[in-house]
Amino acid sequence: MFIGNAPCSWGINYPTGNAYTWQEYLDQVAASGYRGTELGPFGFLPKDKAELGPELEKRGLTLIGATHVHTFGDRASAPVLMSTLRELAPLLKDLGAKHLVIMDESNWYPEGQEGVLDREGWNGLTATVREAQAVIEGEFGLKASFHPHIGTAVEFERQIDRLLEETQIDLCFDTGHHAFWDQDPLAYMEKVWGRIAYMHLKNVDPTVRQRVLDGKLSVANSYGQGVMAPLPDGAVDIRAVMRFLDAKGFDGPIVVEQDVAEHATETPLQLAKRNYVYMQAIA
Repeated sequence: MFIGNAPCSWGINYPTGNAYTWQEYLDQVAASGYRGTELGPFGFLPKDKAELGPELEKRGLTLIGATHVHTFGDRASAPVLMSTLRELAPLLKDLGAKHLVIMDESNWYPEGQEGVLDREGWNGLTATVREAQAVIEGEFGLKASFHPHIGTAVEFERQIDRLLEETQIDLCFDTGHHAFWDQDPLAYMEKVWGRIAYMHLKNVDPTVRQRVLDGKLSVANSYGQGVMAPLPDGAVDIRAVMRFLDAKGFDGPIVVEQDVAEHATETPLQLAKRNYVYMQAIA
């Protein structure tokens, strides 16, 4: 199984305004041991294949795919998404990537109403998902998958079930985001096996998570408090997840992600290395 990492592990969630340049990111993800990377927010890494391709090659890196975040709750924004996908997909294809993950944007929702959509909003979301899949797969031959994510309209199992029932898209399944609400990642993976095309490995600090569940900490503030723990340290049994994937013969990408807490004593590079060493020991 091919295991990579992503720019979000370095706190890179937007194309600009980051603490690391794209060159520094590529240097560090390679130095941490990974041989594959996601593209990150579109525009962070160069959009020119003639520039990005050699930069990846000289560091021994493979482009795995991309996770593209969009305001799926806003149906009126669908044309913007389709235009972006038609710019993004060719870059992935030209550089040998086979996957394009789409995800709802949590920051679009009003505070206290994260992920809340009425019937019309949900129908708009699923319509946009279907259109996006048609572009990604029908026009470019890439594999599309949808990433359930906390703070969005697709985060709880009942919402994921509904998305799978009402669309044909498969999942980018994230162990940490699933476990955030004390849902069982392994049990759900077994339930929807056959609809998982892509994996994000994250872990959850059970103590910080409990503060969220008890209403003592907001979802937004939980990231800074370290709710997403390093892979060896959290509530999710990553070893069991990997055993499950191996037994099922999973051949999709596996991407390690690590949100960095405000009080973290390790740098993103150190965290990435620690997660890599852990994965090498169990993979």
